[in-house]
Amino acid sequence: MVLTLGPILRDAGIDVADALVIRHAYVREHGDTGFPGIHADSTDAEILAYTQNQSVSPRHFPSVPARFWIVFTREGGDQARLWSVLENLGEVSNDGHRRVFDVVEAELMTELRRRLVIGWRSPRTWWLKGQTAETYPVVGIADAEPVPFPGFDRLVLSHARLQAVMREPRYASWRTALAAVLGIYLIVDTRDGRQYIGKADGAESIRQRWAAYATNGHGGNVELKSLEPSTFRYSLLRVFDPSTPGSEIDEAEGHFKLALGSRAHGLNRN
Repeated sequence: MVLTLGPILRDAGIDVADALVIRHAYVREHGDTGFPGIHADSTDAEILAYTQNQSVSPRHFPSVPARFWIVFTREGGDQARLWSVLENLGEVSNDGHRRVFDVVEAELMTELRRRLVIGWRSPRTWWLKGQTAETYPVVGIADAEPVPFPGFDRLVLSHARLQAVMREPRYASWRTALAAVLGIYLIVDTRDGRQYIGKADGAESIRQRWAAYATNGHGGNVELKSLEPSTFRYSLLRVFDPSTPGSEIDEAEGHFKLALGSRAHGLNRN
């Protein structure tokens, strides 16, 4: 049995009836319009800008495009590699020749970006309705490339990203780094801005503490058990060497709770 694109879209929560599947070719400049194209070295920002700018002609692009745009780049003559999934928030400008759409990257199929390769049966066609593209075969799913650890002071993770960091091979260096430190961390509920400040000390590293949040969303904290973790955002306020005395970590935790008001206005009870 051949695996096709349809089940992968549905597993990601994408309705094929509300999906537009695009395959960009590498063209530095379009001969018919003179507009710049993209190439193998184009940045994500350049590909995004290129994708959001479309013709007004319904022969070249749907008059009412779908909510989700599953964007591929050309991989050989008859294949396509997933670049990203975009959510179409609507048209923002139209000069009679070109339409510009407000499209943003959706947190869907992130684990398959630049890995999923499908067969592309219509080499002259660069976009398809989801109902057509869902029958296209999956040619392969490449091993994920390692994601470089950005540094302790640059970590800002959604709950979904935290779960990926704790389980996926491409984040192995992240887990190694987080296992090497103790520290004070911040959880923000992005629905209302309330904050929770916690610590990892003693024999429990940041990796171990955050693995608990990735598993159940609350890590055993009573204050968080009644909340939905999908809107949580995790970051580090300060890290410590494992040899740091517990009293020093306790003092730092108390300082941040006072400085950020997480007891009076946030989610900390003590």
